Amino acid sequence: MASAAQVVYAHIVKRPGYCGGKAALDDTRVRVMNVVFLHKQGMAPSQVVEIYPDLSLAQVHAALVYYYDHIDEIEAELARDEKAADRFEGEKAEAIARRIRL
Repeated sequence: MASAAQVVYAHIVKRPGYCGGKAALDDTRVRVMNVVFLHKQGMAPSQVVEIYPDLSLAQVHAALVYYYDHIDEIEAELARDEKAADRFEGEKAEAIARRIRL
C-alpha cells in the first residue's frame, strides 16, 4: 500500500504548542491566516510586507501557496476567528450597556 508523500512548505511552521498549532511563517508568529485575511481584503503581497515588515515577499508568497493547498483548513480558522471576534464584540456591548444602566 503506497502512502502519500509528506509535503514540506518553505517558510511554514506547523507544530503543536506554536501559534496554537496553526500554520505560521518561520519563527515570526505571524499565522498564514493573518496573511490570507489581508490578501482577501485586496492587499498585494508587497502591501502585506508593509503591514508585517518582518516578513519577506517569499514568506508572504509561501503563506498564499500553503493557503491554496489547504483552503478548507485556513477558511475554517478564519471562520472560527470571526465568530470569536463577533462574540467578543457582543460581550463588550453588553458590558458597556450594563455600565450605562448603573
